[in-house]
Amino acid sequence: MTRRAVKARKAARKTVRKVAGKRTAKSARKAIKSKFFVYVLGCRVGAQVWTYVGWTNDLARRLARHNAGTGARTTRGRLWVLLHSERLRSKPAAMSREWHLKRDRRFRKRLANAWISTPGAAVPI
Repeated sequence: MTRRAVKARKAARKTVRKVAGKRTAKSARKAIKSKFFVYVLGCRVGAQVWTYVGWTNDLARRLARHNAGTGARTTRGRLWVLLHSERLRSKPAAMSREWHLKRDRRFRKRLANAWISTPGAAVPI
């Protein structure tokens, strides 16, 4: 079977589900239950500010793992502060948003500058 035929078959199944009413109720329940987050962490290294972008389904646990040294290799050995987070409906949406944030250096730079200029901000050593 060709790719085009497979896509057409999947699209037909989706429309059947929508007509039956199951699709909308199922997606509404899934949106309530689902919790995927994209986050930006910040860390001071001398005069520089490093940022790290990632996604998770448990934000507090993930930040604790980064700070405990069991997170991603690039975050080990430093204390990180949460600069920004977004809640998304699905894993693919979170992964896509992470991909875009990793390429948007201007956004991360603005977050880092706002964090540095905030009086009384948590500054890890």
